[in-house]
Amino acid sequence: MSATHPLTTTAFELPGFRVVKSLGVVRGVVVRSRSVIGNIGASFQALIGGNISLYTELCERARAEAFNQMLAHAGELGANAVIGVRYDATEIGTGITEVICYGTAAVVEPEARAA
Repeated sequence: MSATHPLTTTAFELPGFRVVKSLGVVRGVVVRSRSVIGNIGASFQALIGGNISLYTELCERARAEAFNQMLAHAGELGANAVIGVRYDATEIGTGITEVICYGTAAVVEPEARAA
């Protein structure tokens, strides 16, 4: 499955497709921390206020990596879609965060159109 595969959704169904086979839960897990230098930079941004772009970029990269791992896991199972996609994050230590992306791997096919 490609990282840009259109058959991923947070919904539990894909309009225009029917689930032929459910292959179970798939997931991608990433554990990240910011370097000391990154934390110093983010601290300066926090003093100014507003969006702390260093942390935003870190979060975006972690989510993208977890999503891509989930897609790879689904592809290994033979899925062409992932439904019910969700993210979760947990702080597992000071400055260390786990990001997980998970969903249900499925084989889907287009629904037959009415004549």
